[in-house]
Amino acid sequence: MKPGLQFRLNQQLTLTPQLQQAIRLLQLSQLELEAELRQIAESNPLLEFSDDNPDDVDGDDRETVDSMVDGLPPGNSASSSASDTVDDADAPEWSDGDGAGEDPIDFSGSGISSRNGSNVDEDGFEPQSAAPETLQEHLLWQLNLTHLSTRERTIASVLIDALNPDGYLTESMDSLIGALPADLAASDAEVEQVRRMLQRFDPTGVASLDLRDCLHVQLEQFDPELPQRDLAMRIVDSELELLARNDIARLARKLRASEDDTAAAAVLIRSLDPRPGAALDVTPVEYVAPDVYARKDGGRWRVSLNPDCQPRLGLNQHYCGLIAQARGTDASWMRGQLQEARWLIKSLESRAETLLKVAEAIVRRQSAFLDYGPEAMHPLVLREVAEEVGMHESTISRVTTRKYIHTPRGTFELKHFFSSGVSTEDGGSASATAIQAMLRKLVDAEDARKPLSDQAIAEELHRKGIQVARRTVAKYREAMRIPSSSERQRAG
Repeated sequence: MKPGLQFRLNQQLTLTPQLQQAIRLLQLSQLELEAELRQIAESNPLLEFSDDNPDDVDGDDRETVDSMVDGLPPGNSASSSASDTVDDADAPEWSDGDGAGEDPIDFSGSGISSRNGSNVDEDGFEPQSAAPETLQEHLLWQLNLTHLSTRERTIASVLIDALNPDGYLTESMDSLIGALPADLAASDAEVEQVRRMLQRFDPTGVASLDLRDCLHVQLEQFDPELPQRDLAMRIVDSELELLARNDIARLARKLRASEDDTAAAAVLIRSLDPRPGAALDVTPVEYVAPDVYARKDGGRWRVSLNPDCQPRLGLNQHYCGLIAQARGTDASWMRGQLQEARWLIKSLESRAETLLKVAEAIVRRQSAFLDYGPEAMHPLVLREVAEEVGMHESTISRVTTRKYIHTPRGTFELKHFFSSGVSTEDGGSASATAIQAMLRKLVDAEDARKPLSDQAIAEELHRKGIQVARRTVAKYREAMRIPSSSERQRAG
């Protein structure tokens, strides 16, 4: 084969390290962003978090720093030498900072000018709270107050350690015995005896093997003279399935008891705790801090960033001032760190501006929801918002994931405002969210003795001009965890 030269013309988009960083920051949640910036700031001395307004380099030092950055050759920073290639469809567009929103973003100096919230009391101390007591700790404390032998305490400790968060023992007896010390040689009967002793600890019913076992031991704690106690124990031991279906009449026939007594026994059983260990669950409650706010001002909905969720990151004035005095390798390294710091701060500004612009577009499209509620939600897809703000759909997807907006109707993830549409008789469309709200309203207003079937709900929606099939109603109902009409009738 004869060698030769060929020319080929093609178009592709190259992602610079700066754009890669901006994309990564955009898709992070507020907590992830804070952790990411902390990690970056630890490795770059030119960056710092400040509790006060960040002071950028000014005067002669500012001019010196700017001249150093402007005079950097393209390859002077290690991070600027690498680039990735992607298709045009995967590349997001970025806000050019033209301030499209009603409420401009306030940036000062080199960092975002908003202030992080502070949880410091009037004495200057951060609030402290004791660690919550776990189920295991609560049971071990009771174990230490009982008069048991060392052997029984060892068995009880192994059983307590094996409890799941609901307080049940899900491991087999062989597995539990295998977890005991080799020299203990405990029998099944001995372990079972200790387990039954643990069941009467507080909360009653822990260390149970299943739901029947848990409810039965709780019923045993009631006074034997309590009416319907024995009937309730019979239901728990053999007829839990019928109780779950609330079929009182059939329960009464099978147990040969009156319906009134059976209903009273059912009420007694429902007063028990099927998950005794959950009361001591130490899983921390997660609170969502909204990224943006939507408020109505003068008859118009206005959107603003939450200042407490914007990281206060700026340039370290002291280290920036040392750049002019550095020489050789140190000077080159510090100029590279300064360049990366300024790229990062600009990426944060672009992230905030893009978030605000997308949130404003969503609020404009869904203002009826904010005014009138879920039934007024309009169908909305990513493409519509992307076209309005002049960005790619992938950018809209990133900026609406794990970003939250606070409204007078509650705090929602931005993705909540997107839903598919269903045709209406007048040629328009209704969002799936609006249809689910109508479905919920119909179910709440129905006669409990004659609940609406899926077909009846579909026909009622047809009368409202919404063309929806029975199977679609069933799908929405199941997604909302609404029981079927027959189950609602029995529960009523």
